[in-house]
Amino acid sequence: MISRYLKLLFLVVFVHFFGGTSLAQTIEIKGKVVDENSKQPLAYATVMVADNETQKPITGSVTADDGSFVLRTEAKNFYIEISFIGFVSKTIRDFGISNNMIDLGTTYLSEDSQQLDQVVVQAETSRTQFKLDKRVFNVGKDIANTGVSALEVLNNVPSVNVNIEGVISLRGNSGVQVLINGKPSILTEDGGALGSITADMIESIEVITNPSAKYDAEGTSGIINIIIRKEERKGLNGSVSLNTGLPDNHSVGISLNRRSEKFNLFTQLGLGRRSYPRDGENANTDLVNNTALYNVGTDYRNEKFYNMTLGTDYYITPTDVITLSGNFAYEIEDQPSNNNFKLFDENDDLVSEWNRSEATEATNPKWQYELVYKKDFEDHEDHDLLFSAIGNSFAKDLSSLFNDATVSGNDQDGTQRTRSDFAEYIYTFKLDYTKPFSEQWSMETGAQYVLNDVSNDYEVANLVNGNFEPDTGLTNIFNYDQKVFGVYFSGAYEGEKWGLKAGLRLEQTDLKTFLETTNQSNNQNYTNLFPSVHTSYKFSKVVSLQAGYSKRVFRPRLWDLNPFFNIRNSFNIRQGNPELMPEFTDSYELTTILDIGKTSLNFGVYHRYTTDVIERISTSENNVNTTKPENIGTNSTIGIEFNTKYTPINWLIFNVDFNYNGFNREGTFESQVFDFKGDQWTSKLMAKFKLPANFDFEVTGNYESEYKTVQGSMNDIAFLDLGLRKKILKGKGVFSVGVRDVFASRYFESFTTQTNFTNYSKNTRGRFVSFGFSYGFGKGEAMEYSGGRRH
Repeated sequence: MISRYLKLLFLVVFVHFFGGTSLAQTIEIKGKVVDENSKQPLAYATVMVADNETQKPITGSVTADDGSFVLRTEAKNFYIEISFIGFVSKTIRDFGISNNMIDLGTTYLSEDSQQLDQVVVQAETSRTQFKLDKRVFNVGKDIANTGVSALEVLNNVPSVNVNIEGVISLRGNSGVQVLINGKPSILTEDGGALGSITADMIESIEVITNPSAKYDAEGTSGIINIIIRKEERKGLNGSVSLNTGLPDNHSVGISLNRRSEKFNLFTQLGLGRRSYPRDGENANTDLVNNTALYNVGTDYRNEKFYNMTLGTDYYITPTDVITLSGNFAYEIEDQPSNNNFKLFDENDDLVSEWNRSEATEATNPKWQYELVYKKDFEDHEDHDLLFSAIGNSFAKDLSSLFNDATVSGNDQDGTQRTRSDFAEYIYTFKLDYTKPFSEQWSMETGAQYVLNDVSNDYEVANLVNGNFEPDTGLTNIFNYDQKVFGVYFSGAYEGEKWGLKAGLRLEQTDLKTFLETTNQSNNQNYTNLFPSVHTSYKFSKVVSLQAGYSKRVFRPRLWDLNPFFNIRNSFNIRQGNPELMPEFTDSYELTTILDIGKTSLNFGVYHRYTTDVIERISTSENNVNTTKPENIGTNSTIGIEFNTKYTPINWLIFNVDFNYNGFNREGTFESQVFDFKGDQWTSKLMAKFKLPANFDFEVTGNYESEYKTVQGSMNDIAFLDLGLRKKILKGKGVFSVGVRDVFASRYFESFTTQTNFTNYSKNTRGRFVSFGFSYGFGKGEAMEYSGGRRH
């Protein structure tokens, strides 16, 4: 353990001194930028130094509060460009160099009203940007995004799907790692927790289907990185949002930011109430005894939530910044449910009917605190050192009371009580260093250490003769302790037409689980190498090609390992498996990008090969269906993906997303062979209409095909979302109406068919209608576009 910390310390010292070394001659550039009309200085205007031949940026900076700037470069053949949103840019090629210094004096910029309009329009629509090893989905002011959570925004991102249970998948694979600002967060451990992040808080979403060695190897299908907005303009800026909807979904949020020369203070406050009703149907058939159990019911998850974020950036020097931030979220849950059960014998005669009711209360406090230090070296804008320390904690105090009341037939009366005391602590220490050696060559290196400590005290008690007696078979304390240490190195070459990035990551995992009551333990310790290669070639301004390979791992999550479960439905039980081993995946992909006028086309082919695949296996006895994850064989997937955006006329925009893959499953579990082949496909079509009087109308259709599972099949679904928006107050205020799942056709329907039993399950959330109002205030119309670039 000590040696690991010494490695980290050595790496910090090494890159700090190595990165600061420069033998080339440095030229200092200084000046001041002023508004031509008002004669007032322009703070946070962009000053860029670019290569005369390639036109590519070399370095850059932003102006201070008084409009002044100072930057340095080692380049010899360059020009200088000065720009600011809403103003006409100026390019300076004629300048004198004296004593390695260029003094530009005062540069005057004039307003450009046409450019201002274009910036606002461009910021309204979400769009995708391609980079060497990832795609960036810039979140605009799409109607479907107004007043909704991060989960709903993710469902609009190409290649990403979020099912009715909140499970996030990438290209049909749920083994995806979700990050916030490039770092793990307690909010991403549970899909429902992402509901505390609203669309207006999100700047962009990075989709990394083949992550480079820089990223944690966790997640077999890739990484989704949610970038949270942080307002950068001078003075006080912010936004307020009010939302209401049916079923109950009411919230109010405020985001504030104040920027001065040394400090950037930011805060976000939110509170609200929401309800998630779910209708369910289940049918368990025992093919040995020819009995059948049917149940229908509705359960609710009603929440009151409070969310507060507070942080500051402190600029020690223009190139050294420390960020200290904290987030506290608190949820109060009420989960009532009622299910009706009917048991039939082999003659299809009703044996018994009863109702099972539930009253559940829970409180969920969540903390996250973060310390980040970033150093930008002056020789190049991409030469930097970043260190972060993050702490997360999540607790859940839950109690439930279940009551079975017989309606007719055999007596099923009974009362059960459950209690769960859950606590999780995650600490992440990360160091990243990036060093460009020239405009074409660069390298990245770093290390990461993650500690995850969990305890879950779970008890089930049955009411016997007026007293609750613990059920020893369902009561235990589960402890989970995982430590992952990783180091990586990668090098990259990026020329005018061709680019290559290759890297290697080493990760060592130490996992221990322990059941205190029964004294059962499971220890795993393994070390793995994760290589990655990415390349791109630009044939012309119209056609580009990208290719990539990476090796990934999916480590079983806490709830995959925890053998205890909620007995909401005592005849359909989900539990974990402490003996699970990790999945490993080799991922390959090839993507073609075409930019033709008003149309951008992206076509990709990919292949994934996964070993020790984790599948949820169902068993049944006396009509009780139990589902448990197991490692079963291999999976080989070959798929194609197509995305396009087309604007035939100024008032109409189409976005299309299509994904198809075929898979070959091979595996054996307890002498049963699970070899089969299948395919699945998903498609998404969005049409946005710009109407008179500043109205926008949006229609989004989704389709997910039927596909085979290891023991049965999943049914296909199609659903439609609508949205209408009206801008007022020169675009600073926005009214919106949204209808998600217009026809209440988005559901989760599965069939399990085995030799001795069958199971049918269907869950649906139903239609959601939302109304929202947002207002941005401060300088520069904060709701419409972001400000200067961060360094």
